[in-house]
Amino acid sequence: MWVWSKLSARKWVDVWEELLTGNPGSVITEVKGGRTIRVTVYCETERDAITLKESFGGSVRNVKSRDWVAEQALICRKPLVIRDRLIVTDAYAAGKIESLRQQWPEREIIVIPAGVAFGTGGHATTSSCLRILCDFAQAERGRSWTMIDAGCGTGVLAIAAVKLGAVHADAFDFDEKAVEVARKNCERNGLESERISVFCGDVFRWSPAKPADLVTANLFSTILQRSFPRLAAALKPGGALVVSGILNAQWQETLEAARRNGLVCERVVRRGKWTTARLGHQ
Repeated sequence: MWVWSKLSARKWVDVWEELLTGNPGSVITEVKGGRTIRVTVYCETERDAITLKESFGGSVRNVKSRDWVAEQALICRKPLVIRDRLIVTDAYAAGKIESLRQQWPEREIIVIPAGVAFGTGGHATTSSCLRILCDFAQAERGRSWTMIDAGCGTGVLAIAAVKLGAVHADAFDFDEKAVEVARKNCERNGLESERISVFCGDVFRWSPAKPADLVTANLFSTILQRSFPRLAAALKPGGALVVSGILNAQWQETLEAARRNGLVCERVVRRGKWTTARLGHQ
């Protein structure tokens, strides 16, 4: 067992929660005094721990004795049930997946093992996107539609879109590690590259080959506000842009930035301190 850890200012706790949610080995604790937090991730391999150190700094050590936190961290989370359409699980053993299929035979099962990349489905931002995605797919049944996921993380939204009926999805992320993870998850879920194209891209520089019916962007609000011109250009007339990763306190300024780029709000979902919204062209 290997453990990566890093001290960080208390004000960045939301960022760390966003980055590491879905990783069952992650623990965030407040250091005495209340101005600092310790971010810890228990890893099964040294390579996973070193990858975190390369990405965020911090330190890596080997845990040789039994550690109750680490043992608890390796317990699979309960599967996430989305509408009457999806089951998202981090269990990847064949027997467990077959058990889920027997329990929910009418639902699509998506396997996203917890790891370094963000977005296993459990965080309020990702699960809200998945619910809006399900509603969009339900309304589009019987019609051909495409999808783009900007900042794809593990690829869970693009995988869900294709399983729910999208004829094709483009998914990209600035983080090369996330792109690698997303590609593996596409393979793990039986989706070929003809259905999902996963690539490394910068949302501030990327231009879509052609607009899509559905665009998702689960990004920090400051990034969203700067990327609205490109996101709006990637959306077909009458399509839906689903944005998330927005703290409630930052929603109004994010909405104003969207409006400046010819977008209107069609639906708002708030879960805890997070806001997710469906936008469309004016």
